Amino acid sequence: MFTMGLKTLIVFGSLVLALSSTVYAGDNSNETQAIMFLEEYNERAQTVYPESIEISWTYNTDITEANQQAMIDSSLEVAQFAKDMQVQAQQFNRTGFSYDTNRQLEKLLYIGDAAMEDPDQLEELNTLQAQMETRYSTGEVCLNNSPDQCLELEPGLTRIMATSRNYDELFWAWDGWREAVGAPAREDYRRYVELKNIAAQANDQPDCGAYWRSWYETPDLQAQVEQLYNQLKPLYQQLHAYVRRKLYNVYGEDFINLRGPIPAHILGNMWAQSWTNLLDLVEPYPGKPTVDITPSLVSKGYTPLQMFQVSDEFFTSLGLIEMPQEFWDKSMIEKPDDGRSVVCHASAWDFYNQIDFRIKQCTDITMDDFITVHHEMGHVEYYLQYKEQPVVYRDGANPGFHEAVGDVLALSVSTPQHLYAVDLLDTVVEDDEADINYLMSMALDKIAFLPFGYLMDLWRWGVFDGSTPSSKYNEDWWKLRLEYQGIIPPMERNEGDFDPAAKYHIPASVPYIRYFISFVIQFQFHKSLCAAAGQEGPLYKCDIYQSEEAGTLLADMLKFGSSRPWPEAMEAITGQREMSAVPLVEYFQPLIDWLEEQNKNEYIGWDGAPEWRPAAPGVWTGAGVATSYSFTVLFVLLLGSFLMTKRF
Repeated sequence: MFTMGLKTLIVFGSLVLALSSTVYAGDNSNETQAIMFLEEYNERAQTVYPESIEISWTYNTDITEANQQAMIDSSLEVAQFAKDMQVQAQQFNRTGFSYDTNRQLEKLLYIGDAAMEDPDQLEELNTLQAQMETRYSTGEVCLNNSPDQCLELEPGLTRIMATSRNYDELFWAWDGWREAVGAPAREDYRRYVELKNIAAQANDQPDCGAYWRSWYETPDLQAQVEQLYNQLKPLYQQLHAYVRRKLYNVYGEDFINLRGPIPAHILGNMWAQSWTNLLDLVEPYPGKPTVDITPSLVSKGYTPLQMFQVSDEFFTSLGLIEMPQEFWDKSMIEKPDDGRSVVCHASAWDFYNQIDFRIKQCTDITMDDFITVHHEMGHVEYYLQYKEQPVVYRDGANPGFHEAVGDVLALSVSTPQHLYAVDLLDTVVEDDEADINYLMSMALDKIAFLPFGYLMDLWRWGVFDGSTPSSKYNEDWWKLRLEYQGIIPPMERNEGDFDPAAKYHIPASVPYIRYFISFVIQFQFHKSLCAAAGQEGPLYKCDIYQSEEAGTLLADMLKFGSSRPWPEAMEAITGQREMSAVPLVEYFQPLIDWLEEQNKNEYIGWDGAPEWRPAAPGVWTGAGVATSYSFTVLFVLLLGSFLMTKRF
């Protein structure tokens, strides 16, 4: 979703618009004519874009060379339409125009990749992006180079990363995925960077990183994000120290140094961005019931359709808009069983015709996918709420808002109280130890993600502005992962590797800082919605289910789309105009206190063993008493209790 959430389509890149310096270049100062032009644009856009997005949908749900080429061809047609509209918008001198007319025209001036002057370069860029995404989506790792023992990322490799505790097996999956989809993308990515910077300069920005940041209409965005991260860094470091000790108890001193970083492949996730799958190893009070509804979902025979229906009922309980029939008829909510290759990364789609809204997700019957369903449905709810806006306003107040909407509702959905209310949890235990267990499960998702959510684009900003040259792609990637996450690769990496491309959003060209921002502001939203619902007590126990008051507050903000700068949307729902980490800290305060007590004798940070490296992993051949290839795959297929991170 995207991101993980709103899908950044190759064919739709020209509609991800930004505001830059105000230019009044034209000589037509007739606002009535400008309004007529905008109305004409809106009408044409609602024909041009749905047709192109449908072609992209076909490719994403059936990856073939023919469908890929059709998507590339369609993207070029969309780019030409965007450029034609840009030329017409440039004819107006907007001095004295109303705020709304001026803002709509401004959005038509900055058209992303479509602004490239050389059509051959635009086609090359679209082809490169399609190739990189196809390579990622069709990648697989084969045991002992045997073609009949190959695993794709989802579900096979993801399940191994989530469930195995075999150091060598985990390395096999981790390294194999990077060899399959990372290293082969290096040269494509180098050229992609060159072309994206050309496109950014055509949009009055020095490089693509600056262009992406301009979408936030915040001149000091990077400084704001750095400040937020520094406020939250102590909490992450406490969690890191606690988890490191628990992993030491499992893997021993050869692989874990209690004053150093953690090997990247043993944190339960292919990218070490979420540590939720380590809950069984790090749970504070193992004797207490856990909030893991995977067994309940399986025992009750839940299907993906039922999971989406339960989510839809949550939205309607708030008085929000239910999913239209087209959503149920056209969405892909399960991985097809007809042999098609598809882009499994979960995403929500707006076809910009006010009718067609879909989700594409290879849903599995797990708690994490249950939460992912609510996240993706949150995107669609946003689409539904602002669908009456002009096309240029059909977007989030900023990209982080779109990601935060589904997640803020998931903060209610994941509470024991809510899961009990929808008959997915047998009992709710009310005591301090159970609360700490719950907060730990949430921290393994929310807190563990924060540095990763920041460094992804910190790396790309350096790549785009040239401070990270192509000769140092991998070196600088691991420098940032060490500095911010406190993790290291399990074996030495070099520039023959290209590990960033092993994460979907890099080859798919999806900006990532939106996820870091969403992980902060969702707690601001949560606090305000809980107050509207009349909820009292700790934030982590709040469930806004069935509160139409909370739903109204949320809907009133969602209807804005991007028609106003994001601080106005923030003010509409929270009463303040700035991003703040305070509600997030408030939510986790009991766990913060508990971790500080647990870590009294632990080294906080990872600079105490600067030259330390873990012992080299062994070669895993699939043999072993409890971790043979066939046993592991069979075990996870039957149990289905892994947690997959699809939202981001």
